[in-house]
Amino acid sequence: VVFITGGGHGIGLSLGKVFAGHGAKVVLADIDEKRLNTAKALLAESGFDVETIICDVAKAESVKSAADFTVERFGKVHIVINNAGVSLAGKPGSIPLEDWRWIVDINLMGVVYGVEVFVPLIKSHGEGGYIINTASMAGHIAGPSMSPYHATKYAVVGYSESIRQDLQAENIGVSVLCPAWVRTDIHNAGVNKPSLAQQSASDKKAFDPGVSGFAAVIESGIAPDALAQWVYECMLAERFYIFSHPSMTQHIETRARIVAADYSAIEEDGRFSEY
Repeated sequence: VVFITGGGHGIGLSLGKVFAGHGAKVVLADIDEKRLNTAKALLAESGFDVETIICDVAKAESVKSAADFTVERFGKVHIVINNAGVSLAGKPGSIPLEDWRWIVDINLMGVVYGVEVFVPLIKSHGEGGYIINTASMAGHIAGPSMSPYHATKYAVVGYSESIRQDLQAENIGVSVLCPAWVRTDIHNAGVNKPSLAQQSASDKKAFDPGVSGFAAVIESGIAPDALAQWVYECMLAERFYIFSHPSMTQHIETRARIVAADYSAIEEDGRFSEY
């Protein structure tokens, strides 16, 4: 039994298709009821055993209700994919605090709630399980004007690294998904940020002059179905970091060199050598 947040579209829906295609019973959770209905109809056409439930991952009680629904429907849960996420752009000093809380509540706390709610359920049946947390390549390397997104994705990577060590003894595996560009509509997620709540639909579309460029990059990315199959294979191999783009290796290596060079400064200085 697999539970997936952000399951109504994009990577989440593709993960649902892949896991259902391999015989799993799947629960797709999403805040968008229309997308959930479309997703369920799509998977039902293939004869897959799929349920859907409306879930706001920013609210612990909503995640708990979704977990209760999953257990009531299928009896237990083995795999939890905390995939729901949003993006937020802006420069320091210009980002409303309510928007910061919005992205942290979804991208970070949504993952935390998924783990805190489902781990006891996985432990209860004694059959083991797996958790996949969706972060991003943006959780390893950072660029300008995306500090809220980077902050939450770096947090998910670190959080996943920690809980992996905690859950090994419980027979619960952990992976963190860190893709680069994937063809989804995450570039439009910012239209739902709190600071735009009172604006018209047309104004929301123009909320950020950088969105069109971001959209072009996103739309040049890999297909979510291809990524989902790779995620499934990496889970079977118990690979912790799940990356997508070989071309990003150079950026990871560059960051590592910068960190190592700055760290060596204290070794060369010598004032803390006894430590």
